[in-house]
Amino acid sequence: MISLKGCHFPKDLVLYAVLFYLRYTVSYRDLEEIMAERDVSVDRATLNRWVVKISPMIAARAQSKKRPTQKSWRMDKTYLRVRDKWVYLYRAVDKAGNTLDFMLSERRNGPAATRFFAKALSSNGIPDKVVIDKNAANAAGIREVNRILKWLGCQAKV
Repeated sequence: MISLKGCHFPKDLVLYAVLFYLRYTVSYRDLEEIMAERDVSVDRATLNRWVVKISPMIAARAQSKKRPTQKSWRMDKTYLRVRDKWVYLYRAVDKAGNTLDFMLSERRNGPAATRFFAKALSSNGIPDKVVIDKNAANAAGIREVNRILKWLGCQAKV
């Protein structure tokens, strides 16, 4: 349940404004005009505070409602350019081709692979099988994650 305790506006109006901002590429100024068309006088600074406060709650609620992932993952990485800077894109997909998680990294090494696997495992659970390429960094990342899981007492091996 998303709590808006202390808010001077109705809950459905606040959620409407935040979801509209998150869903469509509008500025706070445009959203202020959209709300004014609906006879709601609200400042763009207030809209910004709403988005900053409520969007993490919406993300957490959406994450908790996410469907369970399939137990076989494929992990790959590619080299791409983001804002005139070359970075590695790590991503994990399930058997059906749904993206489970992704991460951008400046380096392709064991610690980067470990961070990616830890991030993917924390949000999607432990898979039965992970298919990787022959890069030594991926194998090192899997070994490190398995070591951490063993230390925590988990029986599953990635």
